[in-house]
Amino acid sequence: MPGLQRELQSEMERWEAAGLRRRITEAQGPERIDFASNDPLGLARHPAVVEAARRALEREGAGGRAARLLGGGGEVHARVERLAAEWLGAEAALLVPSGYQANLALIGSLAGRGDAVLSDERNHASLVDGARLSRSRVLIHRHLDLEELERLLATAASARRRLVVTEGVFSMDGDAPDLPALAELCARHDATLIVDEAHAAGILGPAGAGALAAAGLVDGAPCDIARVVTGGKALGVGGAFVVGSRALIDHVVNHGRAFIFTTAPSPATAGALAGAIELVRGMDAERSQVRRLARALAAATGANTPAAAILRIPAGGPEDAVERAQRAQAAGFDLRAVRPPTVPPGASGLRVVVHAFNTDDECTRLAGEVGSVEAAEHPAVPRAERRALFVVGTDTGIGKTVVSAALLTAARRLGTAAYWKPVQTGDDSDTRSVRDLAGASAEELLDPGFEFPLPASPHEAAADAGGAVDPAALEARLRAALAEDPARRLVIELAGGLLVPYRVEGFAGAGPTRTQADWLAEVAAPLVLVARSGLGTLNHTLLTLEALRARHLEPRALFLVGPRHAANRETLERMGGIRHVFELPPLDPLDAPALEDWLERSDLSPILRP
Repeated sequence: MPGLQRELQSEMERWEAAGLRRRITEAQGPERIDFASNDPLGLARHPAVVEAARRALEREGAGGRAARLLGGGGEVHARVERLAAEWLGAEAALLVPSGYQANLALIGSLAGRGDAVLSDERNHASLVDGARLSRSRVLIHRHLDLEELERLLATAASARRRLVVTEGVFSMDGDAPDLPALAELCARHDATLIVDEAHAAGILGPAGAGALAAAGLVDGAPCDIARVVTGGKALGVGGAFVVGSRALIDHVVNHGRAFIFTTAPSPATAGALAGAIELVRGMDAERSQVRRLARALAAATGANTPAAAILRIPAGGPEDAVERAQRAQAAGFDLRAVRPPTVPPGASGLRVVVHAFNTDDECTRLAGEVGSVEAAEHPAVPRAERRALFVVGTDTGIGKTVVSAALLTAARRLGTAAYWKPVQTGDDSDTRSVRDLAGASAEELLDPGFEFPLPASPHEAAADAGGAVDPAALEARLRAALAEDPARRLVIELAGGLLVPYRVEGFAGAGPTRTQADWLAEVAAPLVLVARSGLGTLNHTLLTLEALRARHLEPRALFLVGPRHAANRETLERMGGIRHVFELPPLDPLDAPALEDWLERSDLSPILRP
């Protein structure tokens, strides 16, 4: 078997074993009760929508013929854009073939190098990819955490533009952001708010005009706002609209590559959307029915109260989610399991969409079938626990252990605290050094996850000892350490530099390559970055920041260890965009009293908050 085919087959086998493999399945017929499709108002099969599509086909043909700027599209496209803008209370709307392309076109036209995009960690992949592909600086904040978002906005103060992107209703969990608070936050930091209304439009707001309309932010918002409204959810068709001011739409037409370089949507899509918009404005009774049934089903199954039509019933893990979905399907219900990477680790469950055509009896029967499901036994560490703080370095031998001792000492002032070295190589124990520098007790020092005598990179030291570093075992130990004391803060010192490997495929017979950064990205707990203060630090530190941000990891602080270097600090403050920068000069003697003295002049409490 050729190499690529062998690799692909091996990867699928691993996904299968982890319960993560997906397969395309045909849409279920009428014999199953629909709790899966994103068609909450049932417009996909509405006779008036189908007829509107047929008429457009007859008038303008089957295809869009070309990109819009090359003569593609026609009168029906212009008409549906006018209808959408009127419905949504906007100056203009632009029809794009899909919601995915709409987000890429909008974000890509507004953001680039020198800009910052701030994104909720649960945002849809199209928002995430739009931010990544824009080549702007991407900052990820915890789900619905406005405090962290404000801290990140402060770090992005030097950016040319700041975009805050969110969903109006989140596509997997069905919860929603506080849009008025987000708008005020954007106004304070001169940021533009972008809202993907995919699962809000049609269900929320006057005439179904969406979450922004429901929040009273269509007119008189305190900040600039742009929207994406998809046509494939409550409207039951496909395509999507970028919605905003005339100036914004003109800008996207000229700079939105995902709009410029794609064929216009078919006339049937545009015509069907026009028919759906005319219908959806008068469907208040159906909207109320959807929201009422969704809330009742959530209450019966232990799910969080949904903002619109979607709810996620938690399950104990990927396999449990699949098993429960299959059981519900066997009982005549069409619904699907959601698993990583669609949702974060620990967030597997059943994704349920309630429709206006569902009945109270159907919801009651579904609740009885799936039951009240407890959350995962071991939820994802980063989202359930923020008491772990990782100490990451740009290289080895730069002072991570001294910084770890300082953090442990500062954390102890706020409550119980402990130190952990996941992988220790060589006989020079960092745990003993932290014990001496921080005056730590035995209860404050956790045993390393792996110890190897060779002073080398973890993968080399492990191979020399005939062993291997298992990230799954490290994560299990981390969870256990956090569970032992719910109030304890945990300082975790990683080995060497960020990208040191835990294993390298083929090296000493190891499996697929895994770096320390890979594990850190999966855990996604808070971190600080440690770097040298002097010669060479600019390149090493900025490259490490790039590697962290490519994995959606943002340091809470930067520690520069060594003799003070004012120019390097100022440059890193300006180019690195990290809010807290601490200088830790050589301590003579290097002992606990000297460290305490430095801490009296350096307040670390802001970066130790859970």
